[in-house]
Amino acid sequence: MELDIIKDAFDRISKKQKLSSSKSQEVIDLVGLEVEQALGKFQSAHDPTSPVDQKSVLTDLKLKLNAIGPLHQLEGSQKELNLNLSKYQKLLEKFLNPDISKAYRNVDFDFHIVNQIVAVHFYRQGLFDLGDSLLNEAGEPEATALKSQFLDLHQIIEAVRVRNLEPALKWACTNREKLKQNSSNVELKLHRLQFVEILQKGTRTDALNYARAYLTPFASLHMEEIQKLMACLLWAGRLDRSPYHEMTSPTHWDNLTEELTQEFCSLLGQSYVSPLSVAIAAGVEGLPTLLKLSNVMSAKKQEWLAMKQLPVPVELGKEFQFHSIFVCPVSRDQGSEENPPMLMPCLHVLCKQSIMKLSKSSTRTFKCPYCPAEVSFAQCRQLYF
Repeated sequence: MELDIIKDAFDRISKKQKLSSSKSQEVIDLVGLEVEQALGKFQSAHDPTSPVDQKSVLTDLKLKLNAIGPLHQLEGSQKELNLNLSKYQKLLEKFLNPDISKAYRNVDFDFHIVNQIVAVHFYRQGLFDLGDSLLNEAGEPEATALKSQFLDLHQIIEAVRVRNLEPALKWACTNREKLKQNSSNVELKLHRLQFVEILQKGTRTDALNYARAYLTPFASLHMEEIQKLMACLLWAGRLDRSPYHEMTSPTHWDNLTEELTQEFCSLLGQSYVSPLSVAIAAGVEGLPTLLKLSNVMSAKKQEWLAMKQLPVPVELGKEFQFHSIFVCPVSRDQGSEENPPMLMPCLHVLCKQSIMKLSKSSTRTFKCPYCPAEVSFAQCRQLYF
């Protein structure tokens, strides 16, 4: 792939640059040493017991510098580096066409929407001042509600990174019912981490009291998990040397941070990954194919921009494969706002109207058309593509 070739060439250039810099520094250090030694001899000339012939010192310094040949060495390493840089530039021009205007259609963008998308992207990254400045300079209204939500998210995440779970637990408690609808157990994971922290830093009694207060409600659905946590009480103060030492792994905190972000964005109706990042990454990956197509079509004196469908496929990675249109496999109807796709507990998907018919208007359970699972309408949740 072209990007791999470019990366390999860049790595070679980087190595040569480091080698050239190291060699140049050696030459400079060597010249500096000779000059310092000559200066030392000049300074000793004031000692009447050891007279120094300054002319001979300079002559000797000149001979040593000529033997080193600093100019020749510096020119040689720099010349080799410049040659490789020149080749790299030609490689970039070959694989990366600087004129990308041939690869896009003339579309009337709604700049209001574009500005909002970019600002929200900055809010996602925690760059709130930058997002505000963009909207202000573009004369756009502030996205106060969304900004406030992402501000809450970043405050929660920052607290988790210093192992303060209180803001996250408060958010999970407030949104408990919504999280249940998403089949999320992030609240249990938060309490589990808090329990382990108390067990490591507090007393066995403190951990037991915490479990009674906060873990008991989860026992009916997560008994095995609760039993494992209760067994940890026997290893209070030395959990890292117990059969349950895996619970102290820092990866649990990293995974929780990611899961919290996913659940938070889900409740906001936002995707986990920034749409702007996805769009740019997909565009960069598909750009070489579009540029090649443009060159081939122009050579044949054909205009590809007027085509309704590209004559060649643009291959993108799996992370860019989305179903923007859903067609129900039962009714063959296309999904819409009134008839959205619904995910069943067995992970099969039907449109809402098909599920309503199968459940007799949600009055009874029904069997999934594709597996033996028994499903009720209440267990289904809407999918957003």
